[in-house]
Amino acid sequence: MSSSSGNLHQPLTLRQKVGQLFICGFESPEPNAAITQLIEDYGLGGVIYFRRNVKEAHQLARLSAELQEISLRSGGQPLFIAVDQEGGMVSRIEKGATLLPGNMALGAAFAPAGVYASSKIMGKELRQMGVNMNFAPCLDINNNRLNPVIGVRSYGETAAIVGDMGTHAVKGLQDMGVIATVKHFPGHGDTSEDSHHDLPVVPHSMERLMELEMAPFIKAIEGGVDAIMTAHVVFAALEQNGVPSTLSYRILTELLREELGFKGLIVTDCLEMKAISEGIGVAEGAVRAIEAGSDLILVSHRLDRQVSAMEAVIAAVESGRIPESRIDESVLRVMTYKCKRDIQYDRLEPIPEGAISTPEHQFLAKELSRKSITLVKNEAGILLDRNESTLVIWTEVQTGTEIDEVVDRQGTLGSTLSAISGKPVQEVYLGLYPSESEIAAALQAAESTKQAVVVTYNAAFSPGQTGLVKALAGKEDLHLIVAAGRNPYDLLEFPEVKTYLACYENRPLAMVSLANVLLGIEKPVGRLPVTLSEQYPVGWRQEL
Repeated sequence: MSSSSGNLHQPLTLRQKVGQLFICGFESPEPNAAITQLIEDYGLGGVIYFRRNVKEAHQLARLSAELQEISLRSGGQPLFIAVDQEGGMVSRIEKGATLLPGNMALGAAFAPAGVYASSKIMGKELRQMGVNMNFAPCLDINNNRLNPVIGVRSYGETAAIVGDMGTHAVKGLQDMGVIATVKHFPGHGDTSEDSHHDLPVVPHSMERLMELEMAPFIKAIEGGVDAIMTAHVVFAALEQNGVPSTLSYRILTELLREELGFKGLIVTDCLEMKAISEGIGVAEGAVRAIEAGSDLILVSHRLDRQVSAMEAVIAAVESGRIPESRIDESVLRVMTYKCKRDIQYDRLEPIPEGAISTPEHQFLAKELSRKSITLVKNEAGILLDRNESTLVIWTEVQTGTEIDEVVDRQGTLGSTLSAISGKPVQEVYLGLYPSESEIAAALQAAESTKQAVVVTYNAAFSPGQTGLVKALAGKEDLHLIVAAGRNPYDLLEFPEVKTYLACYENRPLAMVSLANVLLGIEKPVGRLPVTLSEQYPVGWRQEL
């Protein structure tokens, strides 16, 4: 890999300064007209990748190099190239990269050293693909079981678990030259709304926020984290007028900068999320976020919104609403971290096949996943009888979103059990909100088998899943095992289930770990990182 120093020290026009404060997304797996326009016309500061940009790891490495070359040719600065690669359920890059467990799975393994090793692998592979900024780890404490957006993206329900795991994750990424971005400050864990769709409110006192929600962020700041992402959440104790954290001077400047002493980059969550876009709008949101103290404005999708936001900030400076000195403060921070993490114009040489995701990386991922599978309840046995036919009922995410990823049917529990055991497994597929016909088909399939495994997916939000499991649990001649393929709280919806495991994700790696447990190849050794009930507290593991 060779590189040039780029133009880190050249004078910038106002337009270029403002451009440096934006990270924008685009729609294709190659540089398209939209992202090229933003880089060439505005001197864009960075880009963000989603699954729409990714085919496989080597293609992504080429894309990163091409984007950096566009910026270089147009006289721009080195680009931040960012991604949400949290692991587990939020993994934008799959093919050619190591599929690592997500946060709650790592929390269940209770292995901080494993978190560091996992993040170090992630950081090394990301830099090989030209990605130099990761919007991870998530330091939200998931102490609200009905939180629709955080859940398994959290390490657990205590400040100690989240703070300890999170600081190890930050160190692993940054030791590999990737900017770690902890999120979502001051904490998105205790909300029952998703800020992609609504504007959540957290009502707790400042004392409670300091002791719980903000404690992991404070630990990360003390540990030298490079960047913090804001939450589109209203904190009543900090803002009396319903202003979300992303737009709050009190929270970003007075609290985060001055009281907590954070010197790094403040990044907004995407301003196109409805909490902002359907309130004051993306353009005004960008202006207010900078006024509040943000350094980097994230606009992930639409070109018209990206352009209008940058033009609004330029106009705010030209009118005197925002002093140019305020822009200069953030530009200096941006340039400081581009230098600190050696973000330069990389001309990536062809990478030999296999050089990104190595056997050693894959082995560690499997070991961490193996340690995460948690046996919560075992009143009827967890082993499948290999001499009997097996029915797997798989809850399928049919349309991927930014927090729900589609799993190919080759990576489901049924296909995995069949591959490991060498015997056919019948698998019935359900939607997240199964129809009456889907439920009827699953019940009909259960009539001709003596053992069934249901992999649920956030059953607390799906009456159809819950009803099906309850109906199956009532069959006295059926050995029923339920495994939570995402949030472990599903057991609370059907306490009559006799055998229950928590997997924290339905990704292929977790399904291999689960299959090995069900076939008696491995023992479940994970512990709950959250409390399900008084009977099943944090740290619980049902012994065999």
